[in-house]
Amino acid sequence: MKNLFLLLVLISLKSYSQHNQFTGTWSNENCKDCKKEYIFTIKIAQSYYQIFGIAEVISDNKELNSGTMDISGYVYRLGDKAQIKFKTKDGHSASGVLYVNEGALQFSKRSGNDLIPKEIILDKLY
Repeated sequence: MKNLFLLLVLISLKSYSQHNQFTGTWSNENCKDCKKEYIFTIKIAQSYYQIFGIAEVISDNKELNSGTMDISGYVYRLGDKAQIKFKTKDGHSASGVLYVNEGALQFSKRSGNDLIPKEIILDKLY
Protein backbone atom coordinates (compact mmCIF):
# COMPACT_ATOMS: atom_id res chain seq x y z
CA MET A 1 0.00 0.00 0.00
CA LYS A 2 2.86 2.38 0.84
CA ASN A 3 4.55 1.67 -2.49
CA LEU A 4 1.35 2.36 -4.41
CA PHE A 5 0.86 5.68 -2.61
CA LEU A 6 4.48 6.68 -3.30
CA LEU A 7 4.10 5.73 -6.95
CA LEU A 8 0.94 7.84 -7.29
CA VAL A 9 2.63 10.83 -5.67
CA LEU A 10 5.62 10.55 -8.02
CA ILE A 11 3.38 10.28 -11.07
CA SER A 12 1.37 13.34 -10.05
CA LEU A 13 4.55 15.36 -9.46
CA LYS A 14 5.95 14.31 -12.83
CA SER A 15 2.78 15.30 -14.66
CA TYR A 16 2.59 18.62 -12.78
CA SER A 17 6.18 19.46 -13.72
CA GLN A 18 5.44 18.91 -17.42
CA HIS A 19 2.76 21.60 -17.52
CA ASN A 20 4.39 24.19 -19.83
CA GLN A 21 2.82 27.44 -18.66
CA PHE A 22 5.35 29.70 -20.37
CA THR A 23 5.06 28.27 -23.90
CA GLY A 24 3.50 30.64 -26.41
CA THR A 25 3.64 34.14 -27.83
CA TRP A 26 3.24 36.89 -25.24
CA SER A 27 2.90 40.62 -25.89
CA ASN A 28 1.66 43.93 -24.50
CA GLU A 29 0.04 44.58 -27.89
CA ASN A 30 -3.52 44.30 -26.53
CA CYS A 31 -2.92 46.57 -23.52
CA LYS A 32 -5.93 48.87 -23.11
CA ASP A 33 -4.91 50.94 -20.08
CA CYS A 34 -1.34 51.79 -21.02
CA LYS A 35 0.26 54.23 -23.39
CA LYS A 36 2.10 52.31 -26.08
CA GLU A 37 5.56 53.72 -26.65
CA TYR A 38 6.66 50.26 -27.70
CA ILE A 39 5.40 46.72 -28.29
CA PHE A 40 7.32 44.03 -26.40
CA THR A 41 6.85 40.51 -27.81
CA ILE A 42 8.24 37.24 -26.43
CA LYS A 43 7.97 33.91 -28.24
CA ILE A 44 9.07 31.12 -25.92
CA ALA A 45 8.95 27.36 -25.67
CA GLN A 46 9.30 25.48 -22.41
CA SER A 47 10.63 21.96 -22.23
CA TYR A 48 10.50 20.65 -18.67
CA TYR A 49 12.58 23.20 -16.77
CA GLN A 50 14.30 24.89 -19.74
CA ILE A 51 13.10 27.92 -21.72
CA PHE A 52 14.24 28.95 -25.21
CA GLY A 53 12.93 31.57 -27.60
CA ILE A 54 13.18 35.03 -29.09
CA ALA A 55 12.04 38.52 -28.08
CA GLU A 56 11.75 41.89 -29.76
CA VAL A 57 10.91 45.48 -28.81
CA ILE A 58 9.26 47.40 -31.66
CA SER A 59 8.69 51.16 -31.50
CA ASP A 60 8.30 54.24 -33.67
CA ASN A 61 11.21 55.68 -31.68
CA LYS A 62 14.32 54.07 -33.22
CA GLU A 63 16.22 54.25 -29.92
CA LEU A 64 13.75 51.83 -28.32
CA ASN A 65 13.96 49.20 -31.08
CA SER A 66 15.98 46.22 -29.92
CA GLY A 67 16.11 43.90 -32.90
CA THR A 68 15.73 40.17 -32.37
CA MET A 69 17.08 38.86 -29.05
CA ASP A 70 17.70 35.23 -28.12
CA ILE A 71 16.17 33.98 -24.87
CA SER A 72 17.44 31.19 -22.66
CA GLY A 73 16.56 30.34 -19.10
CA TYR A 74 15.07 27.94 -16.63
CA VAL A 75 11.84 27.45 -14.73
CA TYR A 76 11.82 27.18 -10.94
CA ARG A 77 10.56 23.95 -9.35
CA LEU A 78 6.93 24.96 -8.73
CA GLY A 79 6.56 26.06 -12.35
CA ASP A 80 5.13 29.56 -11.84
CA LYS A 81 8.40 31.53 -12.00
CA ALA A 82 11.23 31.56 -14.55
CA GLN A 83 14.64 33.24 -14.78
CA ILE A 84 15.54 34.28 -18.34
CA LYS A 85 18.43 35.97 -20.16
CA PHE A 86 18.23 38.08 -23.31
CA LYS A 87 21.16 38.33 -25.70
CA THR A 88 21.43 40.37 -28.91
CA LYS A 89 23.56 39.61 -31.93
CA ASP A 90 25.77 42.55 -30.88
CA GLY A 91 26.61 40.81 -27.59
CA HIS A 92 24.47 43.01 -25.32
CA SER A 93 22.59 41.14 -22.62
CA ALA A 94 19.97 41.58 -19.93
CA SER A 95 18.15 39.30 -17.52
CA GLY A 96 14.76 39.18 -15.89
CA VAL A 97 12.13 37.11 -14.13
CA LEU A 98 8.78 35.90 -15.50
CA TYR A 99 5.78 35.13 -13.29
CA VAL A 100 2.63 33.37 -14.51
CA ASN A 101 -0.51 34.75 -12.90
CA GLU A 102 -4.08 33.98 -14.05
CA GLY A 103 -3.30 33.73 -17.76
CA ALA A 104 -0.99 36.74 -17.83
CA LEU A 105 2.77 36.92 -17.70
CA GLN A 106 4.47 39.49 -15.49
CA PHE A 107 8.01 40.44 -16.47
CA SER A 108 10.50 42.16 -14.15
CA LYS A 109 13.95 43.18 -15.38
CA ARG A 110 16.80 42.30 -13.03
CA SER A 111 20.01 43.51 -14.69
CA GLY A 112 21.74 44.33 -17.94
CA ASN A 113 21.49 46.87 -20.74
CA ASP A 114 18.42 48.95 -21.47
CA LEU A 115 17.26 46.57 -24.20
CA ILE A 116 13.98 45.72 -22.49
CA PRO A 117 11.43 47.48 -20.27
CA LYS A 118 11.83 47.27 -16.48
CA GLU A 119 8.36 45.88 -15.70
CA ILE A 120 5.49 44.90 -17.93
CA ILE A 121 2.39 42.69 -18.01
CA LEU A 122 2.12 40.49 -21.10
CA ASP A 123 -0.98 38.75 -22.46
CA LYS A 124 -0.88 35.51 -24.41
CA LEU A 125 -1.55 36.06 -28.10
CA TYR A 126 -1.43 32.38 -29.13
